[in-house]
Amino acid sequence: MDFIGCKVALFSGLTILTYLRDEKPGLRWPGLWDLPGGGREGEESPEDCVLREVEEEFGLRLPPERLILRRVLPSMMDATRASVFYAGRLSADEIAAIRFGEEGQCWEMMAIAAFLDHDRAVPEMQRRAAQAAADLGLA
Repeated sequence: MDFIGCKVALFSGLTILTYLRDEKPGLRWPGLWDLPGGGREGEESPEDCVLREVEEEFGLRLPPERLILRRVLPSMMDATRASVFYAGRLSADEIAAIRFGEEGQCWEMMAIAAFLDHDRAVPEMQRRAAQAAADLGLA
């Protein structure tokens, strides 16, 4: 499958794993709250891409079966190409094991409603997270 990158909404109860993006020159959506994920490396599969990103960004090594919802959508970077959006769940032990990486300013298990209504969040991630939360019966 040809795709640019992947993102994932990882829920625990009525919270969602978020991080505050860096404010570096040239970075898209600087200083906004976002979801884990990023660009494809080499020929990796969508699952490998999103799980690698979660490990790099949060130190969590999740098995592929934790990805319980998958959607292929237009990329936010290039609408003529695909991206893959996932949703999954995190346990309390996994949240306690988070070791934040070098990308972003901080992370938070934010209330789903707070993320969806936040005026400093990536708008497309809010839309995608809202749909995932609804599909999983969380909203």
